[in-house]
This record gives sequence, C-alpha cells and structure tokens, in this order.
Amino acid sequence: MRGFLTVLMLVFSNVFMTFAWYGHLKLSEMKISTGWPLILVILFSWGIAFFEYCLTVPANRIGFAANGGPFNLLQLR
Repeated sequence: MRGFLTVLMLVFSNVFMTFAWYGHLKLSEMKISTGWPLILVILFSWGIAFFEYCLTVPANRIGFAANGGPFNLLQLR
C-alpha cells in the first residue's frame, strides 16, 4: 500500500508541476505577467512550487525504505 500511495502522490505532483510550469509560461507569453514587479513573480513561482512540495515531500517520506516504505533513495529520485 505504501508503494502505491508513494507512486500516486509523485505522479500527481509531477502532473501538477507540469501544468503549473506551462501555465506560468503562458502568462508570460500572453503578456499578463510582464508588468509584475520582481517580488510578485518570485511569490507566484514559490506559490506554484509549494503545492508540488506538499505532495512530493510526504511521498518521499512514506516511500523511503528506512521509514518502512518499499523504495530506496535512487528509486525515489
């Protein structure tokens, strides 16, 4: 069960980050974020990364062999 949960969380994390990254590029392409101050761009980027980390970090902790999961560090990478 831990292996399945780990893989599922990592897949959702990857899908979310892919859509978030392309959405971020689309904002720039559509000239929506061109007038934003640097601090707003930084906060927006960190906001995207936050939700990805909310899935990635627990998945790695759940799936790591030393914590009772089925995967070693190279497999989680």
